Amino acid sequence: MANLFIKKLGLRAPLSDADRQALEQATAKVVQVEAHRDLISQGDAPEHAFIILDGFACRYKLLPDGSRSIVAYLIPGDGCDLHASILNQMVHSIGTLTPCSVAAIPYRTVKELAAYHPNIYKALWWSVLVDEAILQEWLVGVGRRSADKQVAHFLCEMMVRLEAVGIIRGNSYRLPITQSELADTAGISHVHVNRVLQNLKSARLVDQKWRSLVILDIEELKRFSGFAPDYLHLRPSRTEESLIEPLTDVAKSQLQVRQTGQRDKGMV
Repeated sequence: MANLFIKKLGLRAPLSDADRQALEQATAKVVQVEAHRDLISQGDAPEHAFIILDGFACRYKLLPDGSRSIVAYLIPGDGCDLHASILNQMVHSIGTLTPCSVAAIPYRTVKELAAYHPNIYKALWWSVLVDEAILQEWLVGVGRRSADKQVAHFLCEMMVRLEAVGIIRGNSYRLPITQSELADTAGISHVHVNRVLQNLKSARLVDQKWRSLVILDIEELKRFSGFAPDYLHLRPSRTEESLIEPLTDVAKSQLQVRQTGQRDKGMV
């Protein structure tokens, strides 16, 4: 099975053979996680970043009344909070929606990849910024789009994201989320979601089968929802100035000294 995490990072920045080999080694240890299990819980101080190699997961927050708000979907190739080591604790949870193949990368390894492989560093930061751009687009949807346009926009987004890593071809794709999960995403009731999907089907924009979705008219669905994929930033920058310079030898030596000291403390 192709490593979709490496494929996705390759969309962000050009990766050398050495870059790809380092990423292969970093994601070599893969575990299988059942559906509806938390990888990270709100309040945790995780030591590992998780990579979704297969399956679907989500970021979510629990409200005081026990209800849930889904704030992001993680598809094959996505990293879960690769920058979270600078935080004292997680402010959200990450849970699987389906059975997932997951690689756990220690945060010290993430830092080493960034230090010694400048284009990996660039690709990781690009991914973080795209996550923020998606969240901003969702906020616009919740605040300004009607429920039917918000759901239609989300369906277009998922299709483009899955297509970018080669999971789907044509207009049909597997969307293994329930109407309740879609309601937690759009901030509307389950009954309202059902009504929206029925309206989209009646307009012959989509067709829904068992946990699969068929876009019957992608251009009309994009037009209806006002979808434009620019916020997903699928095209890497072509300017040389955007490339990140690698660490100097002095900085590398300082990093090695710090890491050696941390490992020694862990052995005491």
